[in-house]
Amino acid sequence: MAEAGSELIGGPRGRHAGVGVGWWTPLRVVALTSIGMFALGMVQKLPCWTTGWFHGPATQYTRACYSDIPHLYRARGFADGLIPYLDRIPEELGAGMEFLEYPVLTGAFMEVAAWLTPGGTQSHRPEQYYWSVNAGMLMICAVVIALCVSRIHPRRPLDGLMVALSPALALTATINWDLLAGALLLIGLLLWSRSRPFAAGLLIGLATAAKLYPVLVLGPLLLLCLRAGRLRPLIVTCGGTVISWTLVNLPVMLVAREGWATFYTFSRERSVDFGSLWLLMVQRTDLSLGTERVNLLATAATLAGWVVLAVVTFVAPRRPRLPQLVFLAVAIFILFNKVYSPQYVLWLIPLAVLARPRWRDLLVWQAAEVLYFLAIWMYLAQTTGEPGLPRGGYHLAIALHLAATAWLCLVVLRDILRPARDPVRADGSDDPAGGILNGAADRFALRPHIPALPPEHRGAVVPGGGGDLPAVPAGIVFHVKHDVGKAEHPRSEGVEPLGGTSRETGPPEGNPT
Repeated sequence: MAEAGSELIGGPRGRHAGVGVGWWTPLRVVALTSIGMFALGMVQKLPCWTTGWFHGPATQYTRACYSDIPHLYRARGFADGLIPYLDRIPEELGAGMEFLEYPVLTGAFMEVAAWLTPGGTQSHRPEQYYWSVNAGMLMICAVVIALCVSRIHPRRPLDGLMVALSPALALTATINWDLLAGALLLIGLLLWSRSRPFAAGLLIGLATAAKLYPVLVLGPLLLLCLRAGRLRPLIVTCGGTVISWTLVNLPVMLVAREGWATFYTFSRERSVDFGSLWLLMVQRTDLSLGTERVNLLATAATLAGWVVLAVVTFVAPRRPRLPQLVFLAVAIFILFNKVYSPQYVLWLIPLAVLARPRWRDLLVWQAAEVLYFLAIWMYLAQTTGEPGLPRGGYHLAIALHLAATAWLCLVVLRDILRPARDPVRADGSDDPAGGILNGAADRFALRPHIPALPPEHRGAVVPGGGGDLPAVPAGIVFHVKHDVGKAEHPRSEGVEPLGGTSRETGPPEGNPT
């Protein structure tokens, strides 16, 4: 259906299609579609914008239009001109929260929105303006995310439509400020795909200063760089990450340490909350799980999942693509987290599109997330005395959205272990998002090593598809020896050269690899 519908804007891009012909380029289509879907999400919040946020809690739940943004405008002191992290929030406003419980860059984003918020009028409240200002800024972030997805895979620019048309993104985009970190992270991944590791590190550090999860990208980068034997770009990226994160956090840390640390202490002390596996276990069984015990169990489960991911990275027949590992790493973190808020789907949507760009799989997963989005508000409506969803129905919704995320993880894992099933590699590409890793040879693996693709074949169509690169006999390890004035390619007896270039003779003179 999506392929047929795309005929209206020129159809799927072919191998030899030109870029930028006419006004309706793929990037413009993606950007305008993203703006349109975001606007529909804003319309969905209209019942709350008019009355629901201000006249009792029931309406914002029964109309499924809840948002943290207008409530925190007053509850965190923005309406009274308090400076985040520096000024202590009065008890009557913060209800026990003494300082802003968000990372520094998100706090700065909230403060800038407060500066742009006009005072209330006779017909409108300042909270309405504050939400509208934030929605406009978050819309920019959503467009940036969709465009980055389009550009990370240059030969699949319309993949950005899978982000732009995401129903879960439209519904959850303005619940909280998660899109800021997502936009910074996707810019970082785009820079990495363009082989700019230091700039990528700077953006990953900024994203981590807005939300904690972007730092998880460094784990997959470590695994892939180890397998490729290319650690220097990883070190450069980590250096950029540390520099930008420190530049953002250090000034606040020095002048307002207690306020700065609130995000980390709050995350550690937070009890089991909505949407999580642990809430399901606590409410459906007689288990007594205190906060410290859940922290320990969640950390152990997450680490175990990441260990499995590391093993898969080194036993896979081909080096996994970077978006595949990043998606799995973040998904494991969310699945075992103490809370799985509805807006956490925003973390996964662009990563899922990059990892598994297939409409059917993404829509099945998103259907479960939309169902959970509706279920949590109906459950909260029932707790206020209004007709809603009983606890058993809410537990079923939790189980479905956890199972859907786990299912999508298994699909991506299957693509890693069976590269011929990977839609991105179906045209012979290696890892368009991999940057310096794209087409690189393996240097360490627990399975047969894959030789490097010659530069002329990286991103080009290889006969036989992405899963049919020449196999390498088990037990043969590739080495590269560098002599003065001479470069030697990896060799493997019995393997025909790719694209007619002999591995015995190496590259042409004057073009060493």
